[in-house]
Amino acid sequence: MWSSPYRWLDEPRPARSAGLAPASGGGERMSREGGCKVDAVTEAYALDPAGDRFPTLDDYLLARWTGADGGEARGYRTLAAEFNRRLLKRVYDAHGRDALAARLEHEYETLVGDDALRRAELEDDLAADGIDAERVRGDLVSWGTMATHLKGCLDGEKPPPRATTDWERRSIDIATDRARAKVAEAVSSLAGKGELAGQATPEVDLDVRLACPVCGARVPLSIALERGFVCEDHR
Repeated sequence: MWSSPYRWLDEPRPARSAGLAPASGGGERMSREGGCKVDAVTEAYALDPAGDRFPTLDDYLLARWTGADGGEARGYRTLAAEFNRRLLKRVYDAHGRDALAARLEHEYETLVGDDALRRAELEDDLAADGIDAERVRGDLVSWGTMATHLKGCLDGEKPPPRATTDWERRSIDIATDRARAKVAEAVSSLAGKGELAGQATPEVDLDVRLACPVCGARVPLSIALERGFVCEDHR
């Protein structure tokens, strides 16, 4: 069972508070039965969605994950990072530390990054504001935890992504252009040898056709794609 050393209270923080002000009754460690770490951190820090479009942070996360917010569907790593930055901003605000977006982004990346020297310098700077960086880092969630929360705790379902590319049609176009160029080159050579009479080299018109495997009916590929079938009798 995961537990956090913090609980949000709208009261002045103790002089030596490590993160957010602890609940009255000493350094009570928050424990929530039946919930995951995302639930516990959300409750401990009183995290909520920005604005009033979504009633809860869970609603916000689900909408961002599925794309129901009108934007592009986000992945677990992106949502975990957003959640963690929201947590960090809550701590900064509680301790009067500047929480402008650029600074927050930079210092979050430092906290979770691999540069131990830069991280140690930041931890010292945070300590001067009464923030225990080690404890804050312990409350950050991983992308795996976020995935478990969305799919397990919230029973969320994400529609399979639709193909955003049209590589099949492009492949056909490329192959057709190459074939047309090869045929045009050969025709030009034949005309130069006098095997094709005419005042100018004939133009090549290459049309890809599909044949029904049952009756042999043929139709141009473009028409088959437009109507969604090759043969009306054997579709």
